[in-house]
Amino acid sequence: MNPNTAPDGRYPLASEAGSTSSACPEDGVVPRQHTAAPTEHLDGAAVDLLEHPDVPTAAEAAALESLLRCWVRETGVDAAEHGPLRISLPAQEATLVVPVRYWSAAGLHRFGLPRLEHHGPAPAHPGGAFPRRAVVRQGRAPRLTAPLDAATVAEVLSAEVRAGTVTDGPGRLGTAADGTGYAGTTADGADQGGSAGAARATSVPPAAADEPAPTVPRQAPPAPDDDLVARVRDSVRRTAVFLSFRRRHAEDSPAPFLAAEQALLLGHPLHPTPKSRQGLSEAEARLYSPELRGAFPLHWLAVHKDVLATDSAWTERGRTVSAGQLTERLAGPGLTLPPGTVALPLHPWQARDLAQRPEVRALVDAGLLTPLGPHGEPWSPTSSVRTVYRAEAPAMLKLSLGLRITNSRRENLRKELHRGVEVHRLLRTGLGAEWHAAHPGFDIVRDPAWIAVDGPDGDPLRGVDVMIRHNPFPAATDAACLAGLVSPRPLPPVGGHPAQPSGLLAHGSQAQQPMRSRLSELITRLAQGTGRPRGTVATEWFLRYLERVVRPILWLDGHAGVALEAHQQNTVVLLDAEGWPSGGRYRDNQGYYFRDSHREALERRLPGIGTESDTFVPDDVTDERFTYYLAINNVLGLVGALGSQGLADEHLLLAALRGFLTGAAHGPEALGSGLPALLLDTPVLRCKANLLTRLHGLDELVGPVDTQSVYVRFRNPLHSC
Repeated sequence: MNPNTAPDGRYPLASEAGSTSSACPEDGVVPRQHTAAPTEHLDGAAVDLLEHPDVPTAAEAAALESLLRCWVRETGVDAAEHGPLRISLPAQEATLVVPVRYWSAAGLHRFGLPRLEHHGPAPAHPGGAFPRRAVVRQGRAPRLTAPLDAATVAEVLSAEVRAGTVTDGPGRLGTAADGTGYAGTTADGADQGGSAGAARATSVPPAAADEPAPTVPRQAPPAPDDDLVARVRDSVRRTAVFLSFRRRHAEDSPAPFLAAEQALLLGHPLHPTPKSRQGLSEAEARLYSPELRGAFPLHWLAVHKDVLATDSAWTERGRTVSAGQLTERLAGPGLTLPPGTVALPLHPWQARDLAQRPEVRALVDAGLLTPLGPHGEPWSPTSSVRTVYRAEAPAMLKLSLGLRITNSRRENLRKELHRGVEVHRLLRTGLGAEWHAAHPGFDIVRDPAWIAVDGPDGDPLRGVDVMIRHNPFPAATDAACLAGLVSPRPLPPVGGHPAQPSGLLAHGSQAQQPMRSRLSELITRLAQGTGRPRGTVATEWFLRYLERVVRPILWLDGHAGVALEAHQQNTVVLLDAEGWPSGGRYRDNQGYYFRDSHREALERRLPGIGTESDTFVPDDVTDERFTYYLAINNVLGLVGALGSQGLADEHLLLAALRGFLTGAAHGPEALGSGLPALLLDTPVLRCKANLLTRLHGLDELVGPVDTQSVYVRFRNPLHSC
C-alpha cells in the first residue's frame, strides 16, 4: 500500500487505488487487494466498522477482528489470494467467509463481518445479535448465513477445537504420552500429564521449516464453551460502553501518561476477550475503568504488626524508608491508625470482596486487621485496572484485585513482590550504572517496597498484597505505554463537527468520529511539519524506537542474563517535544526471567538472588517467552499497527528490523543477546496463543512459568518477507 495516500491518518481501505497488502509480493500469498463489490459495504470490507455510528455494531466489529486474528495466527490459516478469507470448519461442514480489509504480514489484519457458508445441514444456533436474515439459497450453491456476531463466531471456533480438527500453524503442538496432543501441569501447578482434566501444550523444540502441519487430536477443553462465549459477550458489552463514552468525551487527559493508560478502548488486538472483566458491576465499572476515566479514593486497612509482612529497599537521602511510612504518606492527612498498626491500601472492589472472606473476618474479629474505609484523594486506574496512579504522588500502587481480567485473576503473589524488590537491589549492585552508561535513556520503573499480611499460621493472606512502585511520570512528562500509543480511539470533533470519517456506509450516512491512534497523529504531524512522506517518517520513528527502547532491553539480556517480559503494555515510550522516541521505561514486577546460564554471575552480584522470587528459568523457556513478548507482541505488533493504520509499508519496516537485528547480532555493535540471531535464523517461532489459552481454562499467573499458557508455532515474517 501507499502509506501517503491518506494524510488524515485513517486506516487504508481495500478499495483504494494503489492499495496493496503487506504480505510479501514475492511469495504470491496476498496480491493487491481487490476492489470491494457494492454488497461488501454491508460486511465492512470497504468501510471501517469501528467507526460505525451504531456503537454496538462497532463493538461487535472490534471483537470479531480480535477473534479472527487469534484464529488465523493460532491455527496457521493462510491468506486468501483473491476475495474473502475462507476458514474451513470441517466438523460443522461449513466455511467461515470473512471479508478482508487489510492483510498484515505481522498479523494485525483488518476484517469485515463474517458469514457461515453451510455445506451440510443448517446449524441449530442463531446468527447472533446482527439482524437475522433468511438463509440465502442459490440453486445448489452452499447456504450463506447473515453476518455473525462475535459470540457466535466464538462458539463456532470452539466447536472445531472440541472436535479435534484444528492444526497448529506451520508446526504442531507438543504431544502427550496418551496422544492427546497436550502435556503439562494443571493451572494450580499439579502434574496433569495429558491424560485428563486441564491438558495443554507445553514448550517443545521448533519443528523443521518444511515439517507438515498435522491435525492434532485434542481433548475437550476444561473451560466450557459457554465460559468463552460469556466472556466474549462481556467484552463486547464493555467495549460498547467505552466507545459510547469516548465518542461523547473524546478529549485526552492533559497528562500524557494517563491519556495513554486510558486509550486502550479495544484492548489487546490478539486476544479473544480483551475487555472481559467478570465480576464488575456497571456502577463499579464507571468508577474503576481507565477507559471511562474512572477515579476513586482507596480503602485502607490498619494491619497490626503481629501479622504484617513487608520489605523495602526504597531510599531517600541514603536512608531506607519503610513500606509503612510510604503508605501513611500516600494516604494523606487525617487517617487515624490504631496503635501498633500500619496502613495498607486496598482497591474498593477488593475491600468489599475481602469482607466476605472468613479468614479476613477472623483477623478482624481478633483485632489484627481494622477496616478504615475510604480515605484520601482519588487515584486513577492505569491500563491494567489494578495499578493506580496520581500524577503528584511519589509512588504508584499495584493493588491486588480478584477480578478475572482477560485470562487471570489479578491478585499479587508473594514471590512477585519479592521479585520487584530483588530487581531493584540487583540494579543497585552496579548493574544499573553499567546499563545507564550504555543506554542512558532507558530504565526499569522500580518496585522497591511492598506490604502484605501473613495469617496466624505464617502463610500469606491472599488478596491484600500491595506493590509500591516509583512514579517517574509527573503530569508534564510525555510518556506513553506503547499499547496506548498505537490504540485507536475516537477523535474529538473539529470545530464542533465530526472529523472526516474513513468512508461512507452503504446507506449513505457518514460514520461517527474517526478512530485514530496517538501515534498516527504524531507521525502525520511530523510528516506535515517536515514535508516528508508519512511512510518515511513512520519508518524513521520505528528505527528510533528500536534504538532507544529495544536495544537497551537486548543489552540487559546479553550482559546480565535478565530478560524482560516487555510486551506493549509493559513498555513505556518517552517522547521528545516533537514526538520522536527519546527513551523508554519497563514496568512490571512479574515479568522477569533470570537465565539459568547466568545464575553464577547473578549470584555474585546479589547473593541469594532468586531464592524467594523463583525467577530463574531455563534458557530455552526464556528464549521462547522473550521472543514472544519483545519480538512478536512488542516489535511485530508495532509493525502491524503502523501498517494496518496506513502509516507505513510493513515490508519496509521488516527490512529495517532485519538491518537492526543484524547489527545487534554481529559485529562491533553486537549486544550479546541470542534473540537477534534467533529471529534472523529461525523460520518458525513459538507464539503465545491467547484464544487456545482461554479455551483450555488457564490462568496465566498460576503454576510453573513453562505451562501457564498455550504456545503454538508462528511463521516468522522476517523469513516470509
